[in-house]
Amino acid sequence: MAHSDFRLSVAEERTIYHVADIERAIEDAAGNRNEALSCLYEKMKQRGGGRFLVRPNGPDMIDGLYDSCPNFREVIDDLKKYVALSVAGNEPMSFTPILLLGEPGIGKTHFARELANSLGTGHEFISMSSLTAGWVLSGASSQWSNAKPGKVAHTLVHGDFANPIVVLDEVDKAGGDSRYDPMGALYGLLERDTARAFKDEFIDIDIDASHILWVTTANDERAIPEPILNRMNVYEVPRPDHDAALRIAATLYREIVAEHDWGFPPEAEESVLERLGSLPPRDMRKRLMAAFGSAKLEGRNCLEEGDFEVARIGRSRKIGF
Repeated sequence: MAHSDFRLSVAEERTIYHVADIERAIEDAAGNRNEALSCLYEKMKQRGGGRFLVRPNGPDMIDGLYDSCPNFREVIDDLKKYVALSVAGNEPMSFTPILLLGEPGIGKTHFARELANSLGTGHEFISMSSLTAGWVLSGASSQWSNAKPGKVAHTLVHGDFANPIVVLDEVDKAGGDSRYDPMGALYGLLERDTARAFKDEFIDIDIDASHILWVTTANDERAIPEPILNRMNVYEVPRPDHDAALRIAATLYREIVAEHDWGFPPEAEESVLERLGSLPPRDMRKRLMAAFGSAKLEGRNCLEEGDFEVARIGRSRKIGF
């Protein structure tokens, strides 16, 4: 789905923090706070605490995902129910946190990004495999050197929306010292009631994080604490079958061609789609881009199967999915 096809309207403005709380924090910490916190308080005061809650204005606004992510049909079907309720009640978009569970390479991260683009609320992408401490999500005390706010507060303070999508990628790979559990903040953030008064340790004032739209991905649910799993709708995502892989390949080809003035035809040859569709979803884009370049080096404005053999340059490190 192209960005020009988005149909999004503003539902209302919601206060995610109170400027009076910022002013009190500035007074309380006068002469005893670090410069980064002082600058952040001033920015928060200047911007104000209002952020937009957005709503979809049509139940079909995520229908493009059926073509770009056909193996996620079950997830899309359920999300459409939430979209329909939002439209019917003229309410902001919301849904129960979701966990996309499946083997590496089936497109979980791609789907999360496409969903964020379709809903248009903005998003923060967090690789949980790189987290070794809970403060990355919830901030570190300003008394520590090099402390800063966590990803959640950063997204809400610096963004335009109160209900952005926050993607927690590879949540099953979060690790580190058990004293600083990287998932610790999620116990409160995934519950609407407690998330209404989320306190980032760096900013140290209440922030309403209850409207965040949570999407998590994992390869193995056994590494995720049961209380976290219980807070989410869990979907086991299958590999794309042959027909689904061809649809993914065709959609990706059309999107890339539409974004650039390279002179390639708007639709790919069937043989090209078959070759592209034989690749794992995570490899399709990089191999397709290399194939376009190979064709241009040979002076052609169309792809051939052989371009994908030439495109096999370098080596992909098998980290994540």
